[in-house]
Amino acid sequence: MTLTTKQIAFLDAMSDFGIEAADSYSRADLNEVANSIGMKYAPAWIVQDSSRRADRGYFRVPEYTPTTVASPAPKGAEPVMNAAILGMTGGERASLVPDRMPDYVAWGHHRNITKIVESGKFAPVFVTGMSGNGKTTMIEQACAKARRDCYRVNITTETDEDDLIGGFRLVNGDTKFVYGPVVEAMRNGAVLLLDEIDLASSKIMCLQPVLEGKGVFVKKTGEWISPSPGFTVIATANTKGKGDIDGRFVGTNVLNEAFLDRFDWTMEQDYASRTTETKILVKKMEKYGKVDEDFADYLTRWAEITRKAFKEGAIDEIITTRRLENICKAFSIFGDRKTAVDLALSRFDTETQDAFRNLYEKVDETITPDENTESSTEGNEEVETPTQTW
Repeated sequence: MTLTTKQIAFLDAMSDFGIEAADSYSRADLNEVANSIGMKYAPAWIVQDSSRRADRGYFRVPEYTPTTVASPAPKGAEPVMNAAILGMTGGERASLVPDRMPDYVAWGHHRNITKIVESGKFAPVFVTGMSGNGKTTMIEQACAKARRDCYRVNITTETDEDDLIGGFRLVNGDTKFVYGPVVEAMRNGAVLLLDEIDLASSKIMCLQPVLEGKGVFVKKTGEWISPSPGFTVIATANTKGKGDIDGRFVGTNVLNEAFLDRFDWTMEQDYASRTTETKILVKKMEKYGKVDEDFADYLTRWAEITRKAFKEGAIDEIITTRRLENICKAFSIFGDRKTAVDLALSRFDTETQDAFRNLYEKVDETITPDENTESSTEGNEEVETPTQTW
């Protein structure tokens, strides 16, 4: 189904009013939303459509997911604007404003990113840090707090100008030009989130003028796109764009220095402190319906030790915040600490699993070691069998 610009504006306004979860809406509700965007009455395409009547004076309004936004037709092509209607063609959410996470704990650069997003100023930022420490979530939650649309694009080595700026697509049997997420974000004054940007190839250089805030020339249509007020770019990466030194982040590339220099600031994000990370885990436990504050404390103490050992070069793996959250989820399902920890460690090789498991058992004395793998006895004295040098 194709919606007009006014129809999309009305549905966006409904989302802003926070009433999108209702099954039906009164005419008064619809009039209030309509008034907020300069319309005198509720739109006829809702109140005069008998299929939308839920009851006397009440109407059903579909949620939608915009994939492109209405805009002037470029030279030689007709832009496409689609809307997926829930219950008809599928869809996930009615807005590009990220959902607020009730279990989110703000920390690190969250305050700075939020200030940038709320300022509405063009200020490209490069956020770098180890995997699984919440970089992307932080940016999305900053946008959620500021009620700003966020166009998240996951970058790969195959990402090119056609993916980012736009290209010709087959739509209902016709070839039409469809704008890419970069152009859409620019036109709508939104936040463009370039996730895992250090996986990009030299093809990412098509964004040079975008990072200067000047706009971009669409070569396939001969059109110049200028950014609307509020547009900005935030990128995330596991490296600083200088390539991967130790082989942990396979596929990351050395990015062009001129490209990197166009970011106003680079923000390094480490893992959260033990106190903050414990709060994060307790919040996750509350979300999953099984809270064990002692377990959360043991997990963060364990993770902190592994990270220090990693920095010192004693081990090659690390326990991320994401992995700790996965342990909390497993704990809510299986109700057993050891099972939850073992499931999280299964992705590592056997030697690393044993080393991490041994370490956790030293932190959490409620866990009983497996006698056949963790220790042997000689006389009356227990002798620990080390599995890795720390």
